[in-house]
Parts: sequence; structure tokens; C-alpha cells
Amino acid sequence: MSGRRSLVWLGLTPEPERELPPTVAALRTRARGAAPTPPEVAAAERRRVETLILHGSQRGWLRYLAEVTDLVTAVADGSRPGDRRAALLAGEVVLDHHRMLIGLPGPGYGRTAADRTALESAVRTLRTHVAEGGRG
Repeated sequence: MSGRRSLVWLGLTPEPERELPPTVAALRTRARGAAPTPPEVAAAERRRVETLILHGSQRGWLRYLAEVTDLVTAVADGSRPGDRRAALLAGEVVLDHHRMLIGLPGPGYGRTAADRTALESAVRTLRTHVAEGGRG
């Protein structure tokens, strides 16, 4: 490979860059029953994602998704307050992304193995809770 950085990871799917900013902003700021996320917080999260995509690397992107995984699993296990529907959406988006890494060259799929396992459990828990009518 040449000295150019690989951009193959950018072609996976647009869902993370579209779905995660408002959802992650809500998870970072909103406790159960709290007011909606302020628009400036969601805008800051969108700028962060845009910067990662336009100027970052796959490694940096995966670090961001690991942060999202930590938020999702903390809401799922009850160690962090948050909107379980938002956590479920974020968990499903990141889990789908991580599963697709198997089709790319490089260590991304292996690097996300522990996060996939954690997300599978969290998503299962969150789906059950949401199906039972629980919001927060």
C-alpha cells in the first residue's frame, strides 16, 4: 500500500453518521425524564462525527464507536440513566456497523470483537425493556 491513508472504512454505511449524532447527544446529556437535548449539544456531536469522517482515521472512528458502545451498555445495565430507546437505536447502528467490518481488509473486525459481544447483550436487554413499554 502507498503512503496514503486507507479510506475503505468510509464506504461501509451512512447510518452511523446520520443516526448517531442526535442519539448520542441525547445519551450524553439526558437523564431519565429530563428535558430534550439542547440543539447546541446535538450540533456539537454532529460536528465531531463530521470531523472524524472528513479528517480522521478508521482507528479514530472505532474509538468514537467504542465510546458510544460504553454509553449504550451503561444505559442497558442501569449504571447510567438515559433513554433506553435512544440507547437501543445507537446500539443497533453500531452493532450493524461492526458486523460489516468483516468485509473490509485490516484488523477492524477483530478489534471490535469485544464491543460486538457487549452490544449484542445490551441490544437484547434494551429490546426486551422497550418491548415491555419502558422508556427510561
